[in-house]
Amino acid sequence: MATILLFRDDAYQKETSAVVTALTPDGGIAVDRTVFYATAGGQPGDRGTLVRADGSEIAIETAVYGPSKVDVIHVAAVGSPLPEPGEAVFLRLDWPTRYRRMRMHTALHLLSVALPYPVTGGSIGEEESRLDFDIPEAGVDKDELTARLAEMIATGARVGERWISDEELLANPGLVKTMAVKPPMGTGRVRLVEIEGLDLQPCGGTHVRGLDEIGPVQVTKIEKKGQQNRRVRVAWA
Repeated sequence: MATILLFRDDAYQKETSAVVTALTPDGGIAVDRTVFYATAGGQPGDRGTLVRADGSEIAIETAVYGPSKVDVIHVAAVGSPLPEPGEAVFLRLDWPTRYRRMRMHTALHLLSVALPYPVTGGSIGEEESRLDFDIPEAGVDKDELTARLAEMIATGARVGERWISDEELLANPGLVKTMAVKPPMGTGRVRLVEIEGLDLQPCGGTHVRGLDEIGPVQVTKIEKKGQQNRRVRVAWA
């Protein structure tokens, strides 16, 4: 049974009621709907709490997609008592952690604007994130990049989403910046994340609604990871 991904429509929804649909042999909990982002595209799965009807709480350490890629499995802390299939539960995010990841993820979109090169990899964290770029020559200056990010963040541009069909994306390959991670295709439609006046690209992750929510960031390090690969690290300023 496919899990309804509430975070796709509203990344700011912090909690939801749900019904357990299945348990996995290793202690994972599948539900009919969730606010938990499942690990994908360099963004970690959310953590938080599952509350049972009797008020007892189960710590959720992360969320991942099941083998079918349509259900979200909530991974409980080792040794936790598990709910039963059909049981009504309540899911609550670790919101401070999720929100920092949303801010970081949006900042990485801006980094891909500041460095208009193919992206070969990336990782999102609460304190530091990175993107890897296929850059033919060195000479990228971290202070100049930091200044460019600050300039874009200061615009306070709005961040929104819209959907196009798989066919429309295939007809517009220039929208895709990532080489290592394929856009979230396969359901017939693809979500585009648009930063007004700055960026438009397919992405299934969570983002803030406006650049003014990101706050100050800085490029802390640029590493050479091959003849043409450069790893650019970003942290809070």
